[in-house]
Amino acid sequence: MLIILAAMLISTTINAWPVFAHSGWSFITSAGWDPGISRTEITGSYGALSFILGTLITSGIALLIAVPLAVGCSLYLTNIARPTIGRPLAYAIDLLAAVPSVVYGLWGLLFFIPIFIRPVLKLIADTLGEVVPFLDGPVVTYNYATAGIVLAIMVLPIITAVTREVMSKTPAAEIQGAYALGSTRWEMIRAIVLPRARPGVIGATMLGLGRALGETVAVAMLIGGSEQMPTTLFQGGQSMAGVIAITFQEASPENIKALLGVGVVLFVITVIVNMVARLVIWATGGRIAGDAAV
Repeated sequence: MLIILAAMLISTTINAWPVFAHSGWSFITSAGWDPGISRTEITGSYGALSFILGTLITSGIALLIAVPLAVGCSLYLTNIARPTIGRPLAYAIDLLAAVPSVVYGLWGLLFFIPIFIRPVLKLIADTLGEVVPFLDGPVVTYNYATAGIVLAIMVLPIITAVTREVMSKTPAAEIQGAYALGSTRWEMIRAIVLPRARPGVIGATMLGLGRALGETVAVAMLIGGSEQMPTTLFQGGQSMAGVIAITFQEASPENIKALLGVGVVLFVITVIVNMVARLVIWATGGRIAGDAAV
């Protein structure tokens, strides 16, 4: 597996290297994207910062919505709900993971966003836009927020499934011991379940983030397709995966090299996220294990 990953990174980097050499650090620090049509040299200007920010913004919105909902659903399913209610509800949440992303995109494009989400976003822009700069209007139909909200629904079952499994492994003896000491259900959850589940929740969050970073079709359908730098959550934008999918088929040989460069940046971001997640899980897990031993 490591050999495959290394081969992917090396081959894409080699093909994208002419663009990296031509653009330098401005490839990831500037936002101008003006593809050239040359077959032998790099004549265009390539700055992927707006695509990078678009990916990070939509993924961040998705996690801000999905993680609290996933933790709440998992707590309810493992510690509160009766089996007759919990099992069907857990099955329904798991089914969301099987829905193709293009279906999410069409559903959001035609029904969910125009009917439910856009009026709410307009209300937020009207009430908070003057106070919070990145919530300022006008609200275009498809924007960073709409893509992030639908993306949250897509990653919710992944985060919930892992978090639910981790919480279900909480030792029954510790739970009963907390009740025997007079703890309420919430006190037991706060003192026993949540601390033990913390590494798993972090891992589930990073798993959901990995899915969000690489999501292509639904985000491309809902983000608006603009190459402008983001100044508000309610303007149209573009993601790294989206710009690759939309423009690759008709791209010139020079532009293909630039799109491969975007893919390399996305790959590196994903690797960094996973490495940070492993470090956080290791550090958090060790601390919790030490506390439990005491």
